[in-house]
Amino acid sequence: MRRRLWPRLLILALLAGGAYVLGAVVAEELATSRLQARYFAARAKGVAFAVQPGPSDRIRFPEDGPYDVRFGYSRLPQFTELLEARGFRREHQARWSDRMLELTDSGLFAPYREKTHAGLDLLDCNDEPFGPPRLPRRDYASFGAVPPLLVSALLFVENRDLLDPEFPMRNPALDVRRFARAAMDQGMHFFNEKHDAAGGSTLATQIEKYRHSRAGRTGSPREKIRQMASASIRAYLDGPDTVAARQRILVDYLNTVPLSARAGIGEINGLGNGMWAWYGRDFDEANRLLASAVGPGPGAGQAEGEQGQLQARVFKEALSLIIAQRGPSHFLRRNTEALAALTDSHLRLLAAAGAIPPWLRDAALAQPLKLSPAALDRPEISFVARKAISGVRSDLLRYLGLGSSYELDRLDLTAHSTINTALQRVVTDALLAAGTRDGAHAAGLYGHNLLREGDDPGKLAMSFTLYERVAGANLLRVQADNLDLPFDLNRGARLNLGSTAKLRTLVTYLEIISELHEQYAGMSAAQLREVRPAPLDALRLWVVNYLLTASDKSRRAILEAAMQRRYSGGAGEAFFTGGGLQTFTNFERWESLKIMPVEEGFKHSVNLVFIRLMRDIVRYETYRLHPDADEWLNNPDAPQRHAYLVRFADKEGSDYLRAFYLKYQGKTQAEAARRVQEGRTLTPLRLAVTLRSIDPDADLAQFSKAMRAGLPHAPLTDDMLAKMYRKYGQDKFNLNDRGYLAHVHPLELWLLDYLRQRPDASLDEVLRDSTAQRQEVYAWLFKTRHPGGQTRRIRSQLERQAFGEIARRWQRLGYPFSAITASYASAIGAAGDRPAALAELVGIILANGVRQPASALRSLDFAAGTPYETGFGLGTQGTRLLSEDIADVVRAAMIGVVDSGTAGSLKAAMSGSGVVAGGKTGTGDHRFEVYGPGGRLISSRVVSRSATFVFFLGDRYFGNVTAYAHEPYAARYAFTSALSVQLLKSLAPTILPLARDGGTRPALACRH
Repeated sequence: MRRRLWPRLLILALLAGGAYVLGAVVAEELATSRLQARYFAARAKGVAFAVQPGPSDRIRFPEDGPYDVRFGYSRLPQFTELLEARGFRREHQARWSDRMLELTDSGLFAPYREKTHAGLDLLDCNDEPFGPPRLPRRDYASFGAVPPLLVSALLFVENRDLLDPEFPMRNPALDVRRFARAAMDQGMHFFNEKHDAAGGSTLATQIEKYRHSRAGRTGSPREKIRQMASASIRAYLDGPDTVAARQRILVDYLNTVPLSARAGIGEINGLGNGMWAWYGRDFDEANRLLASAVGPGPGAGQAEGEQGQLQARVFKEALSLIIAQRGPSHFLRRNTEALAALTDSHLRLLAAAGAIPPWLRDAALAQPLKLSPAALDRPEISFVARKAISGVRSDLLRYLGLGSSYELDRLDLTAHSTINTALQRVVTDALLAAGTRDGAHAAGLYGHNLLREGDDPGKLAMSFTLYERVAGANLLRVQADNLDLPFDLNRGARLNLGSTAKLRTLVTYLEIISELHEQYAGMSAAQLREVRPAPLDALRLWVVNYLLTASDKSRRAILEAAMQRRYSGGAGEAFFTGGGLQTFTNFERWESLKIMPVEEGFKHSVNLVFIRLMRDIVRYETYRLHPDADEWLNNPDAPQRHAYLVRFADKEGSDYLRAFYLKYQGKTQAEAARRVQEGRTLTPLRLAVTLRSIDPDADLAQFSKAMRAGLPHAPLTDDMLAKMYRKYGQDKFNLNDRGYLAHVHPLELWLLDYLRQRPDASLDEVLRDSTAQRQEVYAWLFKTRHPGGQTRRIRSQLERQAFGEIARRWQRLGYPFSAITASYASAIGAAGDRPAALAELVGIILANGVRQPASALRSLDFAAGTPYETGFGLGTQGTRLLSEDIADVVRAAMIGVVDSGTAGSLKAAMSGSGVVAGGKTGTGDHRFEVYGPGGRLISSRVVSRSATFVFFLGDRYFGNVTAYAHEPYAARYAFTSALSVQLLKSLAPTILPLARDGGTRPALACRH
C-alpha cells in the first residue's frame, strides 16, 4: 500500500511545486512586466514613418475615433478627393515602415507619439500669422509642471500603481489589481443591477478609448483588448523602460481628458480647459494655488486664512473634474448634486489613505461645488478687418466640405494663404478713410461724375480685390471692403454692374466670329458663294463676305476686322426683347448721333452699340439651333409653331402659377377669398363669378353672406343672389370665360379652388396637376386668326433658347449664375454679375486665354509630425478657354478704355510707371419701374447704384474696384463708374511699385 502511495505523492509534490513556480513567475511578471517589456519592445522596434515628396502608397488612415475626427486624420482621404478635384495636388506625404503597417493592419491603433494639442494655423503670403490666434493652451508642458497634489489625487482615483518606481519596465496598460476589482464588480452587477461596476481601464487604455474607439466608448471585449494592446505598444516605443512613458501618460491624460461640452465653448478637453470652462479658473493661478498647497506627509499643517480656503476650493474643483470624466455630461450638465456628493466621498477617502492632509479635506468639504459661467474672452469682431480672413476661412470650409467653423478650427492644419496682409491693411484703411468726407476729398472722389459736394460717402460700400499671377496660378492678394458685416460684396452679391457686361458680350462676339472662321476658312470661294445664311444672321453673313473679299484670312485678322464692324449708337429704335418692346438710352448725347466700330463702342461704353451687337448674337444662336426657323415661322401650319406655342403656354402659365402660389401659400380659405378681392373694383357679376369659382361647394346661404360682405353697399336682394348663384356656377362657363367675367387671371381662380381641396399641396404638385389648365388658358393662342401674336410668342421662346446658349458661354468663362436675363439688356448689365467673377474673366484674358487656378490658398499642411502628414500645393495646370488671338484682341480693347475711353482718368497715374493698364468700367442703375396702359411709366424706384472697374496692371496684377449703394440711399447719388476708377487711381502709388518688373523688391511684396 505504501509502495503504491509514494509515486502519487511524488507526482502531487511535483505538480504543487510546478504550480508554485508558475504562480511565482506569473506574480513576478504581473508586478514587473519583464516578459511583456521584452515582447512589446521587440514588436515596437522598427515602427517609423518618413515624409517624402508626392503621394504615398504606404499609409493608413484611422477610423472615426473622436481624436482622429477632431484633428481631421480620419477625414484625410475625403479631404484629398475634394482638394484634388479643385486643382490641388499632394506635394508630400508620410510613408510608413513595414512594422508600422503590420501592426496597424493587424487592428491596432497607429503607434506613434500623439499630439495633445492641435488646431488651425493660418499664415499669410510671407508665412506670418494671419488672423486671430488659436484658443489659449491650458495644458501641462511636462510632468514636472503638474502640481504634486494633483498627481496624487489622480493616481489615487484612477491608477494608483502607475508611477511606482520599483518596477521600471511595468506595462502601464495593465493594472492587475484594478482589473480584478472591475471584473468582480461586473460579476456582482450581473446579479445586482444596483451594484456599481467601475471600469478596469488604466489611464493608458482610457486614452486609447476616448481618442480612437468609436464615440470614445468600449463597445465590446474585443475593443477592450485592442485598446490594451495599442496602449502597450505605444508605451514601449522607446524601449523596455517605461518610466518616462508612464509620466507622459499621466500628463497626456490631464491635457486631453474629455469633460463634456458647453454652449458657446464647444467640447472641453483637458483639466486646464475644464477648470476654465466649468469653474472660471485661470489655469496659471489654479496651478500656483495647487502647487503651494500643503501636501501629504508627516508634519503637514493647515494653511492660513483665505489662502487656505481658496486652495481647498480649487483642489475640490480639480478633483471633481477627475471624477466627472466617468460620465462628463451626466455629472457636469445634468446632475451636479451627484458630482458634489461623489467628490466629498473621495475627499474623505483621500484623507483616510494619507493622500491629502486632514485640514485640506475639512476645508474642501466646507466649500460648495458650484459651477460658474466660463470667463469667455470675446472681443468685438470687426468684419472689415477680418474680410480677407473670413474669405480664406470660407474657402477652406468649401474646399474641405466642412459644415462649420467649429470643425475647421480644430483640424491639425496649417493653411498657407496668398493674402498680402501688409497691403490688405493699407487698402482697408484707404477704403475706411474714403467713407469719410475728408478721406473722400483726399482720394479725389468728389467731382464730375463722382460724388457731389452734398453726398455722404459713409453710405457707400466700397470693395477692392487684387490678384497676382505667379507660376501658373492666380493668387488672391487683397480682398477688402468697408462693409462692417460678414457679407462679402465681391463674392456674395448679384449686382447690376452695368457696362462691365459689355466685356462678357465682347468676348462672346469674338468667340462666335472665331467659330465661324473655323467653319468657313477652309472653303474655296465657290463653296463660300453656295453658303446661304438667313437674312437676319448678320454675323454669319459678315464672316462669309469677309472671307470672300479679304486678302488676309487668318483668325487674328478677322477678329481685328470684327472689332471694326460698325453699329449705330442711335437710341430711337425700339427692340422686341424680353417678351416686350423695349427702348434704351446712351450715357452721352453724342453717342446717339454716331455710327461707330465695335472697338469705339467698347472704349466709350456705348449702350446702343452693344444692344444691337447682342441682337446679332441672339440671332446667330437662334439660326445655329434652327437653321430653318424663317421657313416655319412664316408658315402658320408648320408643326414647329404648334410645339413652340405649347412650350410658351406651359412656361408662361407656370410663371403665373408660381406667383399665385406665393401669394396664397399658407392662407386659410377665408383669408384667400379676402386676398383675391383686395385692390379690385368689385361688381356683383365679378364677385359672384369669383366666389362660385373658388368655392363651388358653398351653398346659397354661404354664397349670399359672402356677397353681402364683399359688397356691403350694393342692393342685393335674395332673388338676385339666387339667380347669380345658379347662373355663375363653375359648370356654366369654362375657365377662360370665368376669368374674363371675374377680371381675374383664370389660373388664379383654378389655383384657389385647388388649394381649397389640397391646402398642403407643394408648388411641384400644383405645377404637375395644372398641365391641362395651362394649355386651356392659352387655347386662344392656337387659333390661326392670331398669327402675329403667335409669332411674337414663338420668337420669345426662341430668344430664351438663344440666351440659354449665351449663358453657357458666359458660365464657361466664370459667370457665377445658372441663367441670364433673356433680354438684349443683358449686354449692358441687366443679367447681374459678381465683381469677383468679372476679375476671373480678366485673369483669363491676361493669361492669353487660359484659366489658371485661382485661390486664396497656396498650400495646406495636414497633420505635421504625425504618420498622417500630408501636404497639398495649388496646382498650376491651366485650361485653355479662349484662343490667344481672342485674348490679345480683348486685351487691346481694354487698354483702349484706359488710354482714351471711360477710364481715361487713370492714364495720368500710370504715366512714367512703365506699367500698361487696361480695364472695363460699368455703372449699375437698378430701378424698379411700374408701367400702366400704353407703356406709360407710373413709378420708378432706385433699388441700387454701383460703380465698377475691372482692371489689369501690367502682366501680373488684376482685380476690381466697386462702389455700391442700396436703397433707400441709392437714389441720393448720381456717380458713375468714374468713381471706382478714381478710387483705384488713389491707390496707384501703393500698388504700382508691385506691378513694375525688375528693380528692388517693394516693401509690400510677397515672398510666396
